[in-house]
Amino acid sequence: MLARIAAGCLALALLTGAFVPSAATTATAADSIEPTNATLVAAYPNPVARGDPGEFVAVQFAAATNTSGWTLTDGKTATRLPNRTFEGTVAFSMEPEYARTDTDYPVEPLSGRLLLADDGDRLTLRAGGETVSTARYRNAPESEIRDFDANEWRPIGATDHEPTRTDGGSATAFVLPDAPDRTVGTVRNATDRIHLAGYTFTSARLADVLVDRANDGVDVRVLLDGAPVGGVSERQARQLDRLVDGGVDVRLLAGPNRRYQHHHPKYVVVDDRALVSTENFKPAGTGGMSSRGWSVVLDDRAAADALATIHESDWTWRAATPWHEYRSGRDFVDADPALVGFEPRHEPERIDVESTTVLVAPDNAAAELVSIVDAADERVLVQQVRIDSRENDLLRATLRAADRGARVRIHLGDSWYVEGDNAELAGWLNRRAEAEGWDLEARVDDADGYEKIHTKGVIADDTAVVGSLNWVRSAQSDNREVIVALEGDEAAAYYATVFTSDWRGRTKRPVPAGLFAASAVAISGALLVVRRMRFVGEAEVITDWQW
Repeated sequence: MLARIAAGCLALALLTGAFVPSAATTATAADSIEPTNATLVAAYPNPVARGDPGEFVAVQFAAATNTSGWTLTDGKTATRLPNRTFEGTVAFSMEPEYARTDTDYPVEPLSGRLLLADDGDRLTLRAGGETVSTARYRNAPESEIRDFDANEWRPIGATDHEPTRTDGGSATAFVLPDAPDRTVGTVRNATDRIHLAGYTFTSARLADVLVDRANDGVDVRVLLDGAPVGGVSERQARQLDRLVDGGVDVRLLAGPNRRYQHHHPKYVVVDDRALVSTENFKPAGTGGMSSRGWSVVLDDRAAADALATIHESDWTWRAATPWHEYRSGRDFVDADPALVGFEPRHEPERIDVESTTVLVAPDNAAAELVSIVDAADERVLVQQVRIDSRENDLLRATLRAADRGARVRIHLGDSWYVEGDNAELAGWLNRRAEAEGWDLEARVDDADGYEKIHTKGVIADDTAVVGSLNWVRSAQSDNREVIVALEGDEAAAYYATVFTSDWRGRTKRPVPAGLFAASAVAISGALLVVRRMRFVGEAEVITDWQW
């Protein structure tokens, strides 16, 4: 009983900061109080495993600092830091053996008791009785670290890829549905490696080629999303079975250790070349049976290596689950195949690219794309399925370009699940342009030569941007996405020609001020149906716009 009372008194003293170790307890305590030298920089309150083993708090020491007599408290529980000298950033944990698997910081053990609450805590770091640093967090998501400096949550294992700028070189620009054989033809010539990263995969033609290349000794890897909107289809399961049976290594990013909401890029590293697209690896996408999309094949070793590095970092992450393991015990959903064909109007074209920049979300793509648009003075052409908000950072950058005098055209999709919102946004944009005197025009698509827009494309002066990044918040901050910025007159001219053709369509007209209201009424019945539908996916959010 006396021991319990003594322990309770010690904990109370730690919480209040009243306990300062004597010289007999730690000889160097008097020299260790250097309040300006340490800052709370991160906390990990909500690990995946039951019971939250591996919680940690990270402290940055600006100089060598002895922490004898230092305590860390959340106001309810308290613990002592080790009697040692630290420099740099160090993670402190009650269970360091677990914490070491979730951080690259050196991890040191704590003594006492510290339980970080999932719903929030205020942390206080003290040297003796003096407060050194405080930090607060609320509502900790599972498997995410609170970065106190950035004031944001980031997933465990989040990457920090830098933009990769290359010297460019030759490339083949093409669009879909006009060039349905180009993706298969590019992959068919591989002799060394095929590293494919996608959202979904149902292309039987592409599966045939991948199996053939694997049988010839090519290193073939396919990495896909494990929780696509609507679920994994039976058609995809059949194709992935074929791939694995044929010697292709297939993994899906799934389970509680996923560091991003969705794995949504569309690229293939083929030997020393790279194919980057807006389209999924399915008949309706790269197969040319439905959507308008932009793609490019880069004869650029540096770009291919940059994408291979991104692929490796995702391929080796703990959430990358082998197909046979993922498949076990799962049911798959029905999906309607795309069966429409279209007459080619835009042939692939060999182009020279002055420079290519490989960008990846959520690491850098959104911020870099804002910078690209902010640098435009002459034109900004945007073709997107949807823009989710008037406050979208990319849209705001586009409006700034219009305000500088650039010619701006915004072309939005007309699929049933976005048409109403797009009509409303286009109406607002056109009213704003009229009021400001901008050369800006927005239109909702009237498809001609394809079924619907699936492009995520931008042309800013003489830079064309191709890739998977939708102009919605979740894509920019929560998903793995890949885009490439192609600098040079030829790339920009090719995609601008396609954009202009699509912009004209069959009977396209600008959406006048006020017309969006009529459009909303006309489709209100459809929207009522949509509101009753439940999309299966992360947080029931539509992150891709084609099934």
